[in-house]
Amino acid sequence: MLLYLNGIFVGLLILANIVAVKLFHIGEWVTLPAAVVIYMFTYPLIDVIVETYGRREAQRTVRAGLMMQVLALIFIAITISLPAAPIFEHQQSFEAILGGSFRVIIASLISYFISQNLDVYVFSRMKQKYGDKKLWLRNNTAVMLSQLLDTTIFITIAFYGTVPLSVLGTLIVTQYLFKFVASICTTPLVYGLVYFVRRQEGKAAAQ
Repeated sequence: MLLYLNGIFVGLLILANIVAVKLFHIGEWVTLPAAVVIYMFTYPLIDVIVETYGRREAQRTVRAGLMMQVLALIFIAITISLPAAPIFEHQQSFEAILGGSFRVIIASLISYFISQNLDVYVFSRMKQKYGDKKLWLRNNTAVMLSQLLDTTIFITIAFYGTVPLSVLGTLIVTQYLFKFVASICTTPLVYGLVYFVRRQEGKAAAQ
């Protein structure tokens, strides 16, 4: 099951990077990148890995995610630089969707690596204290703290100096509030995945 969880985790990371260029709004004041809808599921997944396979395996998953994101960026840059065929009329759109800015890419990689490792650290430390109990508390505490750090680091690196500080603060607050609510909503998913993984591993061990 660990391979499946790793595959889903890395796949979600790559997909989030691809759709990040799309913005959507909630009401009149909240504008968010479409990536948050996908990226928010990576934190529950990494918590499930810590819960069922331990801190070391989760750290390996985080490192694998970073390496795959870097590889994806390299190959995307290569494909963008390839000369477009005369019949391909969408080169500019292709570049606009997949290219991204160097500053945003760096902000994404740094915030990802720091926040995901923080999530693993907080969750594993709380697991040492509570054991298998209070999964909801361990999951939400780890995710909410790491998401706060992720949002603050990413927006600061990506947009500092390009927008007023008041706008910068608004971006951080609105995105974090969305992620805060999303963390609570994904708690049943964590319980369901932990149950499913342990059941499958139990079946495999019995064979």
